[in-house]
Amino acid sequence: MIRESPEELLSVIRSNIPEKNRPLASCREALSSFYQEMQEEIVNEGGYAAEKVMIRDDLAGYWISVAESQPDYAVLFFHGGGFTLGSTRDHLGLCIRLARAAQARVLSVDYRLAPEHVFPAQIDDAVSAYRYLQAQGYLPHRILPVGISAGGTIVLSALLAIAGLKYTLPHAAVCMSPLTDLQFPGESITKNRERDWLDADRLHGLRTTYLSGHDPADPRASPVRGTLKTLPHLYIQVGTHEILLSDIGTFVEKARWAGVQVQVEIWEGMFHDWQLFSSQLPEGQEAIDHVGAFIRNVQGR
Repeated sequence: MIRESPEELLSVIRSNIPEKNRPLASCREALSSFYQEMQEEIVNEGGYAAEKVMIRDDLAGYWISVAESQPDYAVLFFHGGGFTLGSTRDHLGLCIRLARAAQARVLSVDYRLAPEHVFPAQIDDAVSAYRYLQAQGYLPHRILPVGISAGGTIVLSALLAIAGLKYTLPHAAVCMSPLTDLQFPGESITKNRERDWLDADRLHGLRTTYLSGHDPADPRASPVRGTLKTLPHLYIQVGTHEILLSDIGTFVEKARWAGVQVQVEIWEGMFHDWQLFSSQLPEGQEAIDHVGAFIRNVQGR
């Protein structure tokens, strides 16, 4: 795979993102095919095992393991796709590299998608997956939720839900470019519109589909509005070219004021979800390596 500059790769991504007026089924297949193509180098290298499991009768997940995976530790992974697209299949390369970097097994959750299943189904699925791991014998401090894009939002919302249910929380969680406020008030929505592949129209469209008339100010939908003091140690990655940069910054500030330990990595020149393109961008692999180091550190390994 030829390595590209961020600017060249951004053009490739933009040209492969499905048009907004395309039928949803076609959008899902097109995006999945593109993501798989971008990660095929990782997948084709082999050296991993993938096992499907049923978390619930209507909820599947995939265990991704590599030689480095220590079986007593689990990364609970939630893919991106704006709550309407995505799956383990098109995030498999990222899962493999996360398993290697974290030296843990990765349980990737194929949570239900909107519009077939709207808010808060995705959050319920995440809580179910966390409880499933506990039922399998994983202690909370050996489970670490990780999510990218909408998956990062699901991680934050699920953590707030877990705290509200009085379940024991994991010690930490990782969010890559999460959507923290579904009202999207940040100035970077406008300022970075020429520097990211994600745009305001897509954000508003996914919000409409995901929430299906529900108030975007609901703390379950917009974690920035939740009771943040209940959250565990957070590690967040965001790029300077992301349209979500300002909203993530506001979330970090509010979480810190609430007493949450938050580590933030701001990656110069990076756009939304750059970690997915680790075969094309060295910054993608570096970011994954940093996530793995964080996970091993908080788990005392």
